[in-house]
Amino acid sequence: MTDKHKTTEGYIFDYGGTLDTGGCHWGRRIWHAYERAGVPVGEELFREAYVYAERELARNPIIQPDYTFRKTLAVKLRIEMEYISDRQPGFDAMRWQGAVLDILYGQTKEETAKSKAVLVKLKERYPMALVSNFYGNISTVLGEFGLDGLFDSIVESAVVGVRKPDHRIFTLGVEALGMEPGKVTVVGDSYDKDIVPAKRAGCRTVWMRGEGWTDTTESDTSAADAVITELKEIL
Repeated sequence: MTDKHKTTEGYIFDYGGTLDTGGCHWGRRIWHAYERAGVPVGEELFREAYVYAERELARNPIIQPDYTFRKTLAVKLRIEMEYISDRQPGFDAMRWQGAVLDILYGQTKEETAKSKAVLVKLKERYPMALVSNFYGNISTVLGEFGLDGLFDSIVESAVVGVRKPDHRIFTLGVEALGMEPGKVTVVGDSYDKDIVPAKRAGCRTVWMRGEGWTDTTESDTSAADAVITELKEIL
């Protein structure tokens, strides 16, 4: 990363899995919270429930613009646990939702505070944009964690109608910064949804490699110009 700033004039950041979990995929983060709380469910059924909830939230306008992250997470957990309850006799969704929510929200507050410390320093030198697959309430969430005002532009999938891994969402971020793609560095945790499309859009890329949704490793990581495990490494 010694040459990371030589050609960079602006940054684009992913949000979920990058700024709020320290590089850990949200599916993994939630599963670890289930384990910590002692939720009596197997990982296979949990994974089904997680994917189902994500698709439900993507298909339907359940999350409103004024929903905080805590409320958003509560909705997501409710959908997951209702799915589990329908398929696992005796599973008491109401018993476990609160415990898992408290664990996850506490972790998210810690991670976003770490990210804020890095972003504040970068903000002194570079314009920054946020490009995120989110539900239409990212501005509310940023305010909740004290990250509002750090980004010069926000490109949110639910608002612009383009979702990662479509590279056009990164092109929108570059255009919002008013820069040439090659002068913009994109930082994200998902190789397939952040790094590959950002590189296709012409940007430089920094892959924040953490615990992924699966245990498989990428055989080709050539789209990543640099790899980090902590956000502070980009300073």
